[in-house]
Amino acid sequence: MWVRILLTGLLLWAGVAHAQDCPSVPQPSAAELRKLEAEAVDRGPLWRIRRDGHDSYLYGSIHVGRPGWLFPGPALREAWSKTELLAVELDANDPQFPLALRALPAMPLDLRSERRLQAQIRAACMPEQALAGLHPLVQLLTLVGLSGRADGLDPAYAQEFALLNWARRDGRAIHALESVAEQLAAVVPADPAAARRELSLGLEQLEKQRLRPVLRRTAEAWERGDMAALLEVSMTTCHCADDEIERAQLARINDGRNEALASRITALHGSGKRVLVAVGALHMSGDKALTRLLRAQGFEVEQVLPKPR
Repeated sequence: MWVRILLTGLLLWAGVAHAQDCPSVPQPSAAELRKLEAEAVDRGPLWRIRRDGHDSYLYGSIHVGRPGWLFPGPALREAWSKTELLAVELDANDPQFPLALRALPAMPLDLRSERRLQAQIRAACMPEQALAGLHPLVQLLTLVGLSGRADGLDPAYAQEFALLNWARRDGRAIHALESVAEQLAAVVPADPAAARRELSLGLEQLEKQRLRPVLRRTAEAWERGDMAALLEVSMTTCHCADDEIERAQLARINDGRNEALASRITALHGSGKRVLVAVGALHMSGDKALTRLLRAQGFEVEQVLPKPR
């Protein structure tokens, strides 16, 4: 989710102090970055979508990364060269973003929940007040994004950051497919009881260290462009659909947004623009996968990555 990535990235860029036993944010030198760019290979799933006589592209991103993932491989570079507009879930520069985060309704915590949350903030090597004032579920999702850092996976190197940086470097127009309010509605359920239940479940996963192997396996599947493995990890390894509340959470965060995303992609493409669309790869999975919805909108959808064997 963009909310998680943006908040985590902002905190990391602000310079979080690390104890000796805490994983640090990788910071390659200029020479190392040049080498990574020269050696960049294709990663992640990519589709060409055609309608109305012209092509756009649909790229499945991931919300953590490694330094080498900042640079596009040959197929993504080609898609970039053939498009003129970048469409992402949410633009990091939206001035409403920090205001909307602070405006979420209060969610008072009992003493036990507060202590559990603070313990995970300390375990993530963040200053105790780093997330103060933010909704507990936003704090939780930020911590989830940090849980892969021991394996070299960091939200600071998420694909969306890289794409937005490329767009700004090239002076390319950027279009947000969702508003900040829509993203936050997906993160925070309207029912306070459901919100507390999601917080408790998420804290339990962090406490039992379930999420680090999930992020690692997710990143491995994404790097191969293996959508079947990516879906399997999300649905089984993390126990993400073990009860009714978890299933409702998944539907709200993923499938529940896809029809609106598909309609907005269709409208952008229909305006005559050649668009590179980048959204979380799991939006291309399941019965309401964006690829299926776009086919229903009359698009020809052809997978570019991984390349057919």
